[in-house]
Amino acid sequence: MPFAAIRGATALTDEIELEAHLASLLRLENIGLLLGAGASVAAGGLTMIALWSQFVRECADDAEWMVEHGFIDAQAIAHPKPTTPNIEHLIDALEIALSDWTRQMKKFAEEVDYADGEEALGQNLDDLKTAKAALFRTVVRAALLREEWWLSPSGVETDDAALASQRTILQKLVSARQPGQASPWIFTTNYDLAIEWAAESIDLQVSNGFLGVHTRRFSPQSFDLGFRNTQARGEARFGVYNIYLAKLHGSLTWKQEGGQVFEVAAPLAHQRIRQFMAERDGSDLGLMVMPRAAKYMDTIGYVLGELFRRFAEFMSKPQSCLILCGYGFGDEHINRLIRSALLNPTLQLVIYSSGFSGDPADANLPSALRKLLSLKNPRITVVGGGAGHAYIDSLARHLPDPLIYDDDMRKFEKALRDDHEAQEPLLDDLI
Repeated sequence: MPFAAIRGATALTDEIELEAHLASLLRLENIGLLLGAGASVAAGGLTMIALWSQFVRECADDAEWMVEHGFIDAQAIAHPKPTTPNIEHLIDALEIALSDWTRQMKKFAEEVDYADGEEALGQNLDDLKTAKAALFRTVVRAALLREEWWLSPSGVETDDAALASQRTILQKLVSARQPGQASPWIFTTNYDLAIEWAAESIDLQVSNGFLGVHTRRFSPQSFDLGFRNTQARGEARFGVYNIYLAKLHGSLTWKQEGGQVFEVAAPLAHQRIRQFMAERDGSDLGLMVMPRAAKYMDTIGYVLGELFRRFAEFMSKPQSCLILCGYGFGDEHINRLIRSALLNPTLQLVIYSSGFSGDPADANLPSALRKLLSLKNPRITVVGGGAGHAYIDSLARHLPDPLIYDDDMRKFEKALRDDHEAQEPLLDDLI
């Protein structure tokens, strides 16, 4: 698919024009990324389409049970290419049935005349729990990325190409910050540790809302703190030394205990994950917000509510730019915040969408993205053109390389050079 990009109602002619636009946006006061599942594919993650295909392939009995009991259509498990259902609505339907069937079981337990019905319903209830747990395990498995990264005491090595794009993006973003500007924000709906591992491999500090050395407790005031080099002078003042990371749907390394939320080391979290994967009737893990429509209610708690508040606050600040990559617009609670944030007249949006072919009215695009395109707002830029132009490696390539001098320093340098060249003939005459 050829390169396709549009800013408002005007098509961008080539990648050079896009790169120039991104270079100007990185000079704004506030810069942030919103990463979805697509941003982790190169590191071993799965999109929703790939996740469902894996579930149908590896949990065929559970998928067929869902068809038999009307939770999904037969086309959803058709081979070789199943039709991906709305997984949020599917999990909602499973949970509603679980609640209803559990209530009926309690009623049967009180009325001895329904012994036969109780046995049949009990078997269906067990099958339902098994199918739901299998779907949740598939979601968790998709967020594990690579097993060796969890077990390695050093995390991910800098020469590991799987996270090369993440490292490049982080380095370019922090290097582009000017003196006095805030560190970049990374917002993500992913449970995986791709950003943390990429940042650690280049010794970049990650402020994720947790404070502590051996016991890391959620302390949102940490988002108001930053890092600086006390010895930096002149040019060395450029750039920042940390990023802010907000995992909007939780993380595989979070746990809730005693009314508080803690972050645990990856090897310890991996032990908990292995236990979860071995339990066929498990349903949740830590503070992950499973992909269901009801997750909007899950986001109003203390931790996730604070992270969403920070997300909304970022988009309301003057002179801000939010770049979306790998996000499929499947989370309506996030879509609402983005649409509302456009009331900020200085907010710039850049959206990398692999499905965008240049046609704003394309029916195959997510409806939320079509709504944004229909605004023809010059503050909204959409980049498409498939794998060659719209994935995270493309974003890493399009972002400008860091500059040592700002515009004023460049003008001063040019003036000195011109003056030196003017003096050279005089020096030659004296010699």
